Amino acid sequence: MSQMAGQIVEALGGADNIRELTHCATRLHVTLVDESKADLARIEAVRGVLGAFPRAGGRYQVIIGGAVGSVYERMMSLIAAAAGTIPQASIVGRAVNLHAPQTARAWANAVLDYVSDAFRPLLGVLLGASIVIALANVIVSLGFSPDGNVADGWRVLEAIWEGMFVMLPIMIAVNASHKLNVDPWLGGAIMAALLAPRLGGLGASINVFGMSMPVYDYGGNVFVPLLMVAVLAVVYHGLKRVIPGSIQLVFVPFFSLVAVYVLSVLCIGPMGVWIGDGLGEITSWMNTRVPFLFALCIPLLYPFLVPLGLHWPLNALMLMNIETLGYDFVQGPMGVWNFACFGATAGVLVLAVRDKDSAMRQMSLSALLAGLLGGISELSLYGIHLQHRRIYRWLLSGCAAGGLTSAVLSWLFPSVLASGQVIRGVTTTAFAFSSLLTIPVFNRTWVYAISIAVAFAVAMTLTVAFDYRLSQGEGGQTVRSERSERSEQSEQSEQCEQSKVEPERDSARTDRADQAGHMSQTRQSDCPDRLWNPDAPHAVFAPVSGELVDLAAIDDPVFASKALGEGVGLMPETQESMAVCAPVSGTLKTVAKTGHAFGIKTDDGVEVLVHIGLDTADMSGEGFALQKRKGDVVSAGDVILHADCAAIRHAGHSAVVVVTVVNTAAMASVTPLPAGIADRPDSAERRISRTVTAGTPIIDVER
Repeated sequence: MSQMAGQIVEALGGADNIRELTHCATRLHVTLVDESKADLARIEAVRGVLGAFPRAGGRYQVIIGGAVGSVYERMMSLIAAAAGTIPQASIVGRAVNLHAPQTARAWANAVLDYVSDAFRPLLGVLLGASIVIALANVIVSLGFSPDGNVADGWRVLEAIWEGMFVMLPIMIAVNASHKLNVDPWLGGAIMAALLAPRLGGLGASINVFGMSMPVYDYGGNVFVPLLMVAVLAVVYHGLKRVIPGSIQLVFVPFFSLVAVYVLSVLCIGPMGVWIGDGLGEITSWMNTRVPFLFALCIPLLYPFLVPLGLHWPLNALMLMNIETLGYDFVQGPMGVWNFACFGATAGVLVLAVRDKDSAMRQMSLSALLAGLLGGISELSLYGIHLQHRRIYRWLLSGCAAGGLTSAVLSWLFPSVLASGQVIRGVTTTAFAFSSLLTIPVFNRTWVYAISIAVAFAVAMTLTVAFDYRLSQGEGGQTVRSERSERSEQSEQSEQCEQSKVEPERDSARTDRADQAGHMSQTRQSDCPDRLWNPDAPHAVFAPVSGELVDLAAIDDPVFASKALGEGVGLMPETQESMAVCAPVSGTLKTVAKTGHAFGIKTDDGVEVLVHIGLDTADMSGEGFALQKRKGDVVSAGDVILHADCAAIRHAGHSAVVVVTVVNTAAMASVTPLPAGIADRPDSAERRISRTVTAGTPIIDVER
């Protein structure tokens, strides 16, 4: 862990370049002083890192998985050692830029990050408290307590959750203050002062200096601390600018406490309550008036909200529902999404076991256990689903099936609250992560259990039946997958196949040339300086001349993650038209209609993908001239197409030619040449300082 933490810190530009460091259940959240010093490729190359991606404002997220807490602690120790200080709970306030966002999009990102960072450190304790209340409900339902609402022992047990819920606004205020570089104890103290009247048992209103003031119950409210700390940040930093440094220690907290507390009592508190009540009423109206639509929309939206961090406001809404209505109806449909996610991961695990893919087996098993027992979806989402986006089709099918099941059963068997109110939906009185352990916290438990079981089973079955990487129809013919709209054409090329050349294939090559007839223009003169060696066993040759590029340096998450197999990139030498040759001998299984990609399958079953440029499917074939057709038998060195590099660059795309062995998992080994290409993170672009000529072996394949 220490080595991993050190490599991440170094790849981020060093300890001095880290302004802020926090973490959630599976990810490190880093804000940098100078984002140009960070090397994304080096971060992703660190052993144990599942992925990384930048965000606006110098922010990075590094996906670690379940070990994120240990990595975070070691990174904090390294940063503290570099600064000569004692490690703190988090790092804030280093070279902080307090300029306001300049665009609407920047404001939206800033608000979402603010809300996310206020909740993120509380995930662990919220999860622990939700399991406690779930176990208490199980004990009561099994009859071990005659009346769980009265027995003192069970009241003590429930106090763990109740205490967490009541004090939640103070915790959020502390985290929000951290985020805005305000003394966190100052934010917590003001929020505690707002909670004190109700905690002290005062009535609905009090008389203050002759004025009648309402006393609100802010316990469990999440909007009040968020609004209060935002105002506190303005006051706090404004006072620090005008009060001399020698007396700031006393007078900045004093004036901040008084001013923001009064503002909160008069304006901010009532506004936060009004916002929470309004949002609760709107969602309650949707759940009452259009329950079918509500039960379907929530699980279908979550797979897209979570990667963007947009699910945090919904978490706040769930807490507000519990605080204002006494129950929540969003978590039931949300559980459907979670178990569809876990079902898709279970399908990946089945395929990994079947294919003897040890790396994916380990990843999917860890993600599945984290989901089923802890309710954590991020490990599945970032570690597997976003790297193999074809799985989204099956995941969404599970969401739809589970959501429809929940809607139908909830309509036929509605929840009945203690007050006698009938709610057509699965409800709960606790904020619970969707796991196997928290099923008992839901009203109409059997409806919820059946709904999530359907979601899990459908997603898992479809993933196993149709795969998360490739899809093959009957008779072995390839079927296009739908990884994304952008790469729809290259999905055909994913399923195309590559070959290795063996010396005993000389006679077979002659037969193939005869079969190809007039379509086989073998060894054309416009492939200059060919080194195509028919006696080189296991070789995949360079289809063009150019500079070798590591896959991790390619600006495409599908290729960079090696979701389409091990391989290399080639940055063409020419700036004009170039001939793209067959890197192996075999049959053209797939040729994209746009001409930007093709795939070859060898007689030995090795599958190779050649993809010319990034996002070139958008060019609709412009700049590509095909010389071969699907089904043609070709030899290594045959010209497959001509590509206009100038047209590719003019369209705003990279002209890099990517060559991968699609079925890497089925091979004994697939090694980019020269050996060690993936272990040289010594430059920002991770390019290998070697230029190759078309026909040079670039990949070695062992079956």
